[in-house]
Amino acid sequence: MRNRWGILAILFIVRLTIAFQFQSVAAVAPLLQQTFGAGIADIGILIGLYFTPGVVLALPGGAIGRTLGDKPTTIAALLLMTAGSLVMAVTDVWSWQMAGRLASGAGGVLLTVQLTKMAADWFAGKEIATAMAIFVNSWPAGVAISLLVLPAIGTAHGAGAVFLSVGALTAIGILLITFYQPPPGAGAGAAGSGRLDPLALLAVIVAGLIWGLYNVGFAMIFSFGPTLLAERGWSIAAAGSAISVVMWLSVISVPAGGYLADRFKRPFILAIGASLIVAGLLAWLPRSDAVITILIGLIGGHPAGPIMSLAARVLAPDTRAIGMGVFYTLFYAAMMLGPAVAGRLAKSAGTAAVALDLGALTVLACPPLMWLFESIVSVRCRRAQS
Repeated sequence: MRNRWGILAILFIVRLTIAFQFQSVAAVAPLLQQTFGAGIADIGILIGLYFTPGVVLALPGGAIGRTLGDKPTTIAALLLMTAGSLVMAVTDVWSWQMAGRLASGAGGVLLTVQLTKMAADWFAGKEIATAMAIFVNSWPAGVAISLLVLPAIGTAHGAGAVFLSVGALTAIGILLITFYQPPPGAGAGAAGSGRLDPLALLAVIVAGLIWGLYNVGFAMIFSFGPTLLAERGWSIAAAGSAISVVMWLSVISVPAGGYLADRFKRPFILAIGASLIVAGLLAWLPRSDAVITILIGLIGGHPAGPIMSLAARVLAPDTRAIGMGVFYTLFYAAMMLGPAVAGRLAKSAGTAAVALDLGALTVLACPPLMWLFESIVSVRCRRAQS
């Protein structure tokens, strides 16, 4: 397959498995609490464990992908994800649940870094914001599907069946990735030293922080939103369906944001404006009897494409694998700490509402970092021209 939009479709479906697996714990959190006697803080830790391997594996993951190649790395990652789900499906010991979650997360790290690099390979310099918006849209799509499907499976057959379903999906991803082909000239373009210059490295670090903090805020909605509604007397299935509205609407708003960024050439303004609105909505959600998921879903996806295209602006083909490793190291550090901190705060406060407040603060931190990124890129461009 040599059509870049067909390639993007494959990458989209394979990346969807990561979102599905990540959300598998939050989607059946009440069942896990009943089965293992776990508290909300324990669930927060288990959610965050999925991203823990990213702190140490994202950077070497880029180097691994550069050494082994695209397909071998992605297949190995999917095998790890499948194995982790199987462990969680068959064990009734909490420590083994944590071990399975870590194994799944390790595979998810390698897969995320490699798939992002592969998408950038095909779209660098051509509709990059639109393509990356569609690519990252696999996350809300996967989460939305999981919120509808997994609670029903868990209620009918137990948490073990949920993790078996996730393992089956990642196994299907292995079959799909065999159809991937690299873009013409990819080998020649990646034959350089792979070393980032200092300003490019700093820009990628800031971009990774932005993506991590924004996702922490967004993750609070679907990680603790169902628990917040359950506190108000909603059933597990009804709470999951209500929160899934955010993700389903994001399926529309994420590519729409990428298209608008490419069409009007104003990704910076779009991302900042949408981030400020989302921060306000996150702060409003726990203080309102109305479930304002429609507004969050319609607006929350707009910054995704512009943010994801930031790193590609300063990465050449020979630095793309390592640069994406740096980018995701920061992302995973934020996503590892975010749910765990939110869980602790929710336990102390006695309500999941405080997790949404934390999410509002992390999203609010993104606009100043976007301005910092643009300043670094401007300095780098001036130095390159002098």
